[in-house]
Amino acid sequence: MVIISHLFSLGKKMKIYKVYVFSGTIKIKMMEKEMGEIMQAYTYVSEGKFELREKPKPVLMHERDAIVKVTLASICSSDLHIKHGSVPRAVLGITVGHEMVGIVESVGSAVTKVKPGDRVTVNVETFCGECFFCKKGYVNNCTDKNGGWALGCRIDGGQAEYVRVPFADQGLNKIPEEVTDRQALLVGDVLATGYWAARISEITEEDTVLVIGAGPTGICTLLCVMLKNPKRIIVCEKDENRICFIREHYPEILTVSPEKCEEFVRDNSDHGGADVVLEVAGAESTFRLAWECARPNAVVTVVALYDKAQTLPLPEMYGKNLTFKTGGVDGCDCEETLKLIAEGRINTEPLITHTYPLSRIEEGYDLFENKRDGVIKVAVEC
Repeated sequence: MVIISHLFSLGKKMKIYKVYVFSGTIKIKMMEKEMGEIMQAYTYVSEGKFELREKPKPVLMHERDAIVKVTLASICSSDLHIKHGSVPRAVLGITVGHEMVGIVESVGSAVTKVKPGDRVTVNVETFCGECFFCKKGYVNNCTDKNGGWALGCRIDGGQAEYVRVPFADQGLNKIPEEVTDRQALLVGDVLATGYWAARISEITEEDTVLVIGAGPTGICTLLCVMLKNPKRIIVCEKDENRICFIREHYPEILTVSPEKCEEFVRDNSDHGGADVVLEVAGAESTFRLAWECARPNAVVTVVALYDKAQTLPLPEMYGKNLTFKTGGVDGCDCEETLKLIAEGRINTEPLITHTYPLSRIEEGYDLFENKRDGVIKVAVEC
């Protein structure tokens, strides 16, 4: 059984190593091929440094792989976490990017759900579909060696002209004909995250729901909370541009700044606090604000990724009897969200405020990281 596949380039040759285990004996097989086509790929060079570099176009390495010609990718806050060393498992030299759409170019012999020529979204999660956790829908905890967040972190991702997608039948979803690439771009990551967060938060139509943070993931979370039709939704955000965006596109949503949030939530809820809180901002202050704004016996869903450990002050919380839900996204609802987009019930395209060609991706990163010009989401044409 193959347990490891790895390739690298040397001059004009490409070497592929495959490691096999037979009855406890390890055998290594090396195949050398001409390198073939070269592509542009945005690469994690060192802590604090990404760079657009030439790399070999990826090849099929397993019968369940697919090669996708990337048409549109995006820049995500998680990419910045990698850049600045906040993701220890990220591998130096990998192509970054985990949110993309494209056209299937080739598939392995075991792939049955997609074929060359299909337009597809690419899932942020890599999952086998067969282990205990995958069968339960907990795909973030897939036990395969490449399970979980692999693309753009532990294996080459999609801020490039091409990407190899393992377990293609699980990680690719066909885009409906009536849905554009821009409409589908956020399906595999931030929209998947928002949909998962809303799904696990036990929202009812009688609830007051507080969403903390109106960045791309926060707005996608808001859109998915709106599908649940709660009694009222409050968005807490400190950035005035993002507050204006919410008011312009979703005028029925209440907005408040962090400084006034706790009092505002008490005054605009039926039981002294929010019935459900979704923390999507990822700061130490917002982690605390989440449980402070929750009513007793509320659900607090932590969607954010933090740069450092947070403290849960149990003595102060004693008696509130809160239920916390947290973790990485189980991104197995992409087919459903694509259907909702096709039906006009979700529209994430307004979040794409800026677009750059791959050749100018560094400009896109600079804009996004420094939050200039009202940026929410940056698309990259590959």
